[in-house]
Amino acid sequence: MHSHARIVGSGGQIATRTLFWRSEDDTAAFAARLAALPALRQAFIQLHGQLGAGKTTFVRHLLRAMGVPGRIKSPTYAVVEPHETPDGLAVSHFDFYRFNDPQEWEDAGLRDLFAAPGLKLAEWPEKAAGLLPVPDLVLRIEIEAGDTRAVQVQARTALGAALLHEACA
Repeated sequence: MHSHARIVGSGGQIATRTLFWRSEDDTAAFAARLAALPALRQAFIQLHGQLGAGKTTFVRHLLRAMGVPGRIKSPTYAVVEPHETPDGLAVSHFDFYRFNDPQEWEDAGLRDLFAAPGLKLAEWPEKAAGLLPVPDLVLRIEIEAGDTRAVQVQARTALGAALLHEACA
């Protein structure tokens, strides 16, 4: 895995790092490093990328590395899939791809899920724009030649900056 870092921002500084995942093993390795960080337990991570970019694959590797057993599927139709780590951490995996109406937010109890403790992971967060809290980390996954993924990881909060620094150290 190769990476380079740069700091960008207007007003507040946002830490950004671009990673290149050349195989699914690279995806799994980054997910495992992130999963090992205690601060991840209260983070909110947004995942951006076209269909097939690897958003759900990343989530699957992250949850496996956190010890989540059983099948880890995309919540495309359910909007949210709840998971629990062996030590009792609540993990909510959201997929807003089919999300059309902000009223769904209230009806599905998503406000309560975001207010509760635990890790939150959201695919297609732009479909719920204006309803979501500020993410700690934003991953933008782009498909490059072959199986390579260019992944821009942005920290949007102090928690996100700490996670980015430690996961990429």
